[in-house]
Amino acid sequence: MKRLVCMLLCLAAFGMAEAQRLTSPDGGLSLDFHLSPDGVPVYSLRYKGKTVIGESRMGFRIAPDYEFDRGFEQTDVRFSETDSVWQPVWGQYRDIRDRHKEMCVALCQPSTGWLLNIRFRLFDDGLGFRYEFPVQKDLRNFTLKEEMTEFRLTGDHKAFWLPGDYDTNEYPTTTSRLSEVASLIDSVRTEPLAVRSFTPNLAVQTPLMLKSSDGLYINVHEAALVDYPAMQLNLDDKAFCLSAHLTPDKNGAKGFMQTGSVTPWRTVIVSDDARDILASNVILNLNEPCKLEDTSWIHPVKYVGVWWEYFTGQGSTWAYTANQDIKIGETDYSKEIPNGTHGANTAHVKEYIDFAAKHGFDAVLVEGWNEGWEANFAYVKERIYSFTKPYPDFDVEELHRYAAERGVKIIMHHETTSSVSDYERQMEDAFRFMADHGYDAVKTGYVGPIIPRSEHHDGQWMVNHYLRVVKTAARYKVMVNSHEAVRPTGLCRTYPNWIAQESARGTEFESFKGNRPDHTTILPFTRLMGGPMDYTPGIFEGDLSVYGSNKARLSTTLAKQLALYVTMHSPLQMAADLYTNYEKYPDAFQFIKDVATDWDDTYILEAEPGDYVTIARKAKGKNEWYVGGITDENAREAEIDLSFLPEGKRFQATIYADGKKADWRTAPKDYVISSRKVDGKTVLKQRLAPGGGVAVSIKEL
Repeated sequence: MKRLVCMLLCLAAFGMAEAQRLTSPDGGLSLDFHLSPDGVPVYSLRYKGKTVIGESRMGFRIAPDYEFDRGFEQTDVRFSETDSVWQPVWGQYRDIRDRHKEMCVALCQPSTGWLLNIRFRLFDDGLGFRYEFPVQKDLRNFTLKEEMTEFRLTGDHKAFWLPGDYDTNEYPTTTSRLSEVASLIDSVRTEPLAVRSFTPNLAVQTPLMLKSSDGLYINVHEAALVDYPAMQLNLDDKAFCLSAHLTPDKNGAKGFMQTGSVTPWRTVIVSDDARDILASNVILNLNEPCKLEDTSWIHPVKYVGVWWEYFTGQGSTWAYTANQDIKIGETDYSKEIPNGTHGANTAHVKEYIDFAAKHGFDAVLVEGWNEGWEANFAYVKERIYSFTKPYPDFDVEELHRYAAERGVKIIMHHETTSSVSDYERQMEDAFRFMADHGYDAVKTGYVGPIIPRSEHHDGQWMVNHYLRVVKTAARYKVMVNSHEAVRPTGLCRTYPNWIAQESARGTEFESFKGNRPDHTTILPFTRLMGGPMDYTPGIFEGDLSVYGSNKARLSTTLAKQLALYVTMHSPLQMAADLYTNYEKYPDAFQFIKDVATDWDDTYILEAEPGDYVTIARKAKGKNEWYVGGITDENAREAEIDLSFLPEGKRFQATIYADGKKADWRTAPKDYVISSRKVDGKTVLKQRLAPGGGVAVSIKEL
């Protein structure tokens, strides 16, 4: 009967079987869809007459061995269009326009009677498409063996890539041709990371940034990752074809699905101008509107913290003391940490609270406050930390009182070391403890292999866990900053208390000699496409050897550290250095104190992935603008066109620039500060040193 119904639908829709075309509102992008002779769904994408994605197949393989990627008939097609404006709770823009055209194609597989819809949305700057599984009588629960989606490229594009990995995205970005990935990937995988679970295929991670030889910039990612595994991309480096590779659990299952559900959107953002990639809101627009009724408690945060001292080799530790004998096989994990080096002690935290209050910071992050750091690896035992029991030298009540009197919040830290099942058992108590003691933000951490042991960081179960944390936190009016989590896909629109994530190499890797000067010129085109990053900039003392044994040197100048507050968008911004270093350079520190964390508008002035980025932003509700310009290891001249300023008014610009001798290798702290009057006709030309940058604050006279 089910096959008969499907066949009748197909016959009724016989006239719809021809190829379908969808164009973007401005006509620059066009998408074609058809079924191949054997019923395989096929799409292609063109931009201004140039092929972006050649004919690429779609569909699924369903366990144990059903081919749900062929034998389809088209039963319906519907078109619609939208042009609306919405306001985010926080972000790079006060108003975001959602203008797109949509095509929804209904398919039926006569051999099984199963139904599948594919929904395409075409914006002026990109494409989003997803699969939808209608509620149907003969297909209810099923397990995905693989998603067959392809992105068939037109040539050997320049790529900015991370190796495929189910558990971490904390690799340096490699820049190469697609044909060179196979020869380079093994050397990249030797990076010393705590968790590495490589894909068995030649694969790369998303967001993947590409540049074609004919000048197209192409970004491939996904939006609205909910109840589904994160997507890696298999690479056929001969045919230059990318295909979906879903993160499995350790039993090989890619996803457990029900009809009535949808997949994340697959996104392709494209332009012949790199600036348009950074200006795109396609991923945010593909996410659902905010689901929180009350967002009045959600706010941007500028903070300092007991954090960087753990990386600088000064002897400060997360753990209070350790006298445990921990041995696994032949490996002895015993630690001897003397009392007196514990960083999260009441007196020391008060010093940071005083500093924050004096300089107008909102909050102080404190890591290492809670019991459990003596054996902080989840593969030793499942129950490690308490999220309600402080160490003896951390007085929760006194610090809450002390901070509140000074108008400062303390940011909670929940490091789970990936003992996720234990964290979920404690989660309600943990957030209730936060609410009772005045905390409104938490930094979560997932270092190490996941417990339960059948799961990966980027698998479906963990994707659901991260969202469970965010939803639970929202009930207690807590904002979440997740580290070591799956990379973001725009869900901060739907749940704006998910205020930031790490999900890439942040500043901490500078202390491991792990970031290159081009790193932050690439991240806006890759990691930041899905949402803001807690990058933790603002390190003024770039030579860590001054602290002792650590011989690392930052890959930036001091001026570039300032510029990152503008180029690395986040409503959660840390002044990450030791507060004593800011006291040594109060003139440069002034920019960090002034720069906004929420914006009315953003202007991408210059951009080339891997080379340079210059961005200007208008502060939310103020006649103030801030500019950040950064470069890679090469010196260059940034051209800062101030035509975004209102006509007929004059402004004072304070310019924080690299000095004449500045160089990230030899003179990172050589900077100069100058002021001049400017208006909308002014074009500033500013030299950037190797690994350097420029930061500008502009205020109305």
